[in-house]
Amino acid sequence: MELRLQDLFKEFGGYDEPSSRVVAVDHVNLLVREGELVTLLGPSGCGKTTLLRMVAGFEDPTGGNIFFGGSRMNDVPPNERNAAMVFQSYAIFPHLDVFENIAFGLRLKRLTEREIKDRMEKVLDLTGLTGLERRQPNQLSGGQQQRVALARAIIMEPQLLLFDEPLSNLDAKLREQMRIELRSLQQRLHITSVYVTHDQAEAMSISDRVVVMRDGRIEQEGTPLDLYSRPKNRFVAEFISKVNLLEGRVKAGSLEIGQSRFTVPLARAGLREGDRVECMIRPECIRIREISNPTAAPVRGTVRRTTFLGSVVEYEVFVEGLGSLMAQASNPLEGKIHAVGSSVELGFAPESVHILSKID
Repeated sequence: MELRLQDLFKEFGGYDEPSSRVVAVDHVNLLVREGELVTLLGPSGCGKTTLLRMVAGFEDPTGGNIFFGGSRMNDVPPNERNAAMVFQSYAIFPHLDVFENIAFGLRLKRLTEREIKDRMEKVLDLTGLTGLERRQPNQLSGGQQQRVALARAIIMEPQLLLFDEPLSNLDAKLREQMRIELRSLQQRLHITSVYVTHDQAEAMSISDRVVVMRDGRIEQEGTPLDLYSRPKNRFVAEFISKVNLLEGRVKAGSLEIGQSRFTVPLARAGLREGDRVECMIRPECIRIREISNPTAAPVRGTVRRTTFLGSVVEYEVFVEGLGSLMAQASNPLEGKIHAVGSSVELGFAPESVHILSKID
């Protein structure tokens, strides 16, 4: 089923005092195609959860429309929308065992015991809960409780799955494991899904498309690779991942940064000879090594900070004329870790540089 949001708007307050009016979702237009998993990503207060709650029917829009397929859903109650929501808090009934927690919705629909058993066998197998049917919630790990919440949602055979930061209560290792399992399950079931998170790595790893929000509006939407490599503006660039922001100048069809000139795509419209621009390069795109030939090193600097993170080493390198740059080196066991005070040379491929905006 396709989900379409048309000029969706939500404000709170302002009934007695207009100055107290808060716009939570500001005229959002979005299409989620059938079988697609789209993640709403943004900082706290950006409107992503409010938008999700309107889709679920828990909040009424102030304006705009919500369509499931070709049907307008604005006035349809939550229990009639054929959508299921997985919450951050799991919302598992503490007095019911795993089987009864999952079967709760089916019993409300008055399905027969045979129908419940048939659906239960499939869902328990899909979610890896077979053998845990009679466990109480307090006998389950965090990951198992999240699987119960997911099973309770998909056993209703919804056309739309909604996820409100479902993995935020799990530790880092379990969160990584669960997002792989969740994405695999969504692809197997081919259920249209909308996922809310403020975790960039989570959004990048599970999504067909990511929608970055700020102040109730969509800043940019696209594939994870699009947003990572070609962000629309500084906010998106910095929110998606760590980034170096540099000033450059267009010269002879190339980009001049500091003392170096790079042939990069000048795709941004309206750029002319001599224009100053803000550009970006990701730390992991910068190669760092000892200076082998001081006269040939294009970009030289001094290491000011070295941070060992296991799989990578992060460096802060001061470069005359450019300031401090962040660089990352992978597989630290293979090469030398550069100490603070070391002189190093930096290199990067021209295609790693992306122009964000023109500086007026």
